Amino acid sequence: MRVIIQDDKQKVAQWVAFYLRNKIRSFIPTAEKPYFVLGLPTGGTPVPTYELLVAMHKRGELSFKNVVTFNMDEYVGLPKDHPESYHAFMWTNLFKHVDIRPENVHILDGMAKDLQKECEDYEAKITFFGGIDLFLGGLWISFLFP
Repeated sequence: MRVIIQDDKQKVAQWVAFYLRNKIRSFIPTAEKPYFVLGLPTGGTPVPTYELLVAMHKRGELSFKNVVTFNMDEYVGLPKDHPESYHAFMWTNLFKHVDIRPENVHILDGMAKDLQKECEDYEAKITFFGGIDLFLGGLWISFLFP
């Protein structure tokens, strides 16, 4: 693991957004591997990165047409159209602003009757797409010294 230290959250977001952009743009689809598979988090920490990715897309610097995403979690008991759901979060903050195909977005179903099967099916989808090429975690670490 490589540790990258930046001065503030915006610089972290910029570093991550440029890194993701470069990884997605350098991906060359093939018949065997047609999609770049990206794992994504929710929460406050990735929002600045998502904003920069949207801006890159709007400037024509980035396309999500060959990207498949998997989110790491969802709330159990929340329907996907609930404003607090991770489905709603991801569509509000990223997906509706870029050219990703809706069928390439994968988020767990918090309303599934059989949660174990939902998780097993989710893992099978990840395997079907050849595993996750890059997973973005959402973590900021700050140390305050007197």
